[in-house]
Amino acid sequence: MTDKFDKVPADEPPKGSAVTKEGATAPPEQIKAIPVRHWGRWVSGVVVVALLGALVYAFSQGDVNWDTVGDFIFDDRILTGMGRTLLISVLSMIIGLVLGVLFAVMRLSKNPVTGAVAWLYIWFFRGTPVYVQLLLWFNLALIFPVLNLGFYKDEMVDVMTPFMVALLGLGLNEGAYMAEIVRAGIQSVDEGQTEASHALGMSNSKTMRRVVLPQAMRVIVPPTGNEFINLLKTSSLVAAVQYVELTRAAQNIGSTSFAVMEMLLVASFWYLVLTSVFSVGQYYLERRYARGSLRSLPPTPWQKVKANLVRFRRPEVAR
Repeated sequence: MTDKFDKVPADEPPKGSAVTKEGATAPPEQIKAIPVRHWGRWVSGVVVVALLGALVYAFSQGDVNWDTVGDFIFDDRILTGMGRTLLISVLSMIIGLVLGVLFAVMRLSKNPVTGAVAWLYIWFFRGTPVYVQLLLWFNLALIFPVLNLGFYKDEMVDVMTPFMVALLGLGLNEGAYMAEIVRAGIQSVDEGQTEASHALGMSNSKTMRRVVLPQAMRVIVPPTGNEFINLLKTSSLVAAVQYVELTRAAQNIGSTSFAVMEMLLVASFWYLVLTSVFSVGQYYLERRYARGSLRSLPPTPWQKVKANLVRFRRPEVAR
């Protein structure tokens, strides 16, 4: 009785192979893999393209003077407003980052007073709309007519200029959100890192600066980039406090030229340009801080394009 696990005789050819006339054994035929056709992807792709084409056609047939849009794209007033939007967004983000790190550390502190103050700050500025906060700062002179700091005294109306109102309103609000982002990043670092640093004689502040925060950046950077892009768009609310940024400049031109929709399209175009540029910067910043967590970084979009071009050229070279 033959065991089913007996070995195949050495002179017997492998299963699936062919024997030539000379008696030599030919290698088995290569398996032809047929890819699965995903018809649902093609159908959904066609539907999306059709809907996008219908949307573009609807806008092209609407009562919009596209020549006016092109004429005001590079208008000096629009470019000046865009520069002010960029300025107020960057400065507010810097204030938000500084306050975010400060209040995140305060909230994680074992001191109950600093922890409570940080919690109250985050609770207030996250719980009230940005628009309301801007109006509160704008009308602060109704509560404090004169600002008296001892070494500085002036009318509150003169202190709270539209620029100062926009800077405080956006910066303080952003600080509350950044505090939660930084806190989540700090808590993502293993506690053993802190214990090892203390064992080496490092102080709490030095451990935070050189050990915890550098490792937490991998978690902090992605939501911070999203917050800045959101802040860039939220800055349009400062038009309510008479600060002439991009949206306000477009509204002023539209009210005098009766091209309201055209000016809104111009503003939308520049907002898309700004957010796209900073989205690219966010991508490469995330890629930089991901070097310590990934063995091999994924290819960039430009590297993917180059790889596809090389792949398409290879058949031509083979010919």
